[in-house]
Amino acid sequence: MSSLTSAVAAVITDPAGRVLLCQQSQGHRLWCLPGGRIRQAESPVHAAIRDIREETGLETHMVDLVGIYQLTGNACGEDMPDVLKYVFRGQIDGGEASVNSPGRICWLSWHDPAALPDPITPVARAAIVDAVAGHSGVLRHVERDSEPEIPDAESTETDSTEAEPLATAAS
Repeated sequence: MSSLTSAVAAVITDPAGRVLLCQQSQGHRLWCLPGGRIRQAESPVHAAIRDIREETGLETHMVDLVGIYQLTGNACGEDMPDVLKYVFRGQIDGGEASVNSPGRICWLSWHDPAALPDPITPVARAAIVDAVAGHSGVLRHVERDSEPEIPDAESTETDSTEAEPLATAAS
């Protein structure tokens, strides 16, 4: 039996309906929703608020639970733990979006839900579809994608004209 990790994320939209995404600074540089792991004795809501503040500098509150997503599969290797991810619908209360955790993320930008960047995590893909459809309380099993190509350093910025860059990590 594989180990299980608990994590959180939030679908945060702007007035135009675009979704805030973070690009991971390590490995395959996947695009994902802001969030992270739940610490011991921490509630999922508090973990989401803390992780979003740590990654983006934004003060937020969680409106409701989009769903709980169980990420499984060996497409990226057999040593990967299953992840139980609580994905919330979040709202910005204040702050300026900036890359506050350059070791974890290298880029923040707003994306049209119909034109998401690649590669994107399977949980982010599924949760954005559910959030845009107005769903709440979804319970979904999600399989890991196979490993994508590791991008060149110069191709880490998005090519999408639908994206509005907010911040990049300082070089």
